[in-house]
Amino acid sequence: MNRYAHAKRMLVAIDCIIFGFDGEELDLLLIKRNFEPEKGNWSLMGGFLNEDEDLEDGAERILYDLTGLKNIYVEQIATFGKVDRDPVERTLSVVFFALINIKDHDQEAVKAHNAHWITLGKKPKLIFDHDIMVGRALEHLRYNAALHPLGFELLPEKFTIPQLQKLYEAIYDMKLDRRNFSRKILSTKLLIDTGEKDNNSTTKKANLFRLDKARYQQKFYSFWHFMPDPALPESL
Repeated sequence: MNRYAHAKRMLVAIDCIIFGFDGEELDLLLIKRNFEPEKGNWSLMGGFLNEDEDLEDGAERILYDLTGLKNIYVEQIATFGKVDRDPVERTLSVVFFALINIKDHDQEAVKAHNAHWITLGKKPKLIFDHDIMVGRALEHLRYNAALHPLGFELLPEKFTIPQLQKLYEAIYDMKLDRRNFSRKILSTKLLIDTGEKDNNSTTKKANLFRLDKARYQQKFYSFWHFMPDPALPESL
């Protein structure tokens, strides 16, 4: 392979911010590092890009190794490149965020990587610039979930409208009016009533819906406006 003369080499890392929803709160999948530097501290899941690998393929490989899942929602959001961001060697980090249904992932793979689901509100301090990465990803998630049906990626195949509302309340850390939310969601015609009831509910049995995947794919980038404007980050 030809090399550019006088060009210095540097590492390219991929850091993955993996959001999940436990039915009540938004969670992050984090690892307790068992290697230096920062051994014993909390970190995002990541790895180095292989020389013969595209960025997206690298992110999918890392996510599959950790969760056992393929074909999940993954999006590149930023590149972090401060000279001293990694104390060992000059490293650029390309950041992706992923949305998964917690119940779908491979629990044994997660344990093997010493990874844990941690509620976003109880997130420990992370190594390097990972806290800034999480903040950027959360802003990005909130902005896009207000306009596009991203939230459905975090739900099981069948769900109730109250469950969907809890998800959006967890993403935005705010209470939503039940009637307005239900009316807005149903008006999108993204939901198909399964005719089934949620038997796990301790109160009135709510209808179970599933996503109209064909309409979801066709209309994903339409502007649905799921949330009021104050929910949109001003910086985006």
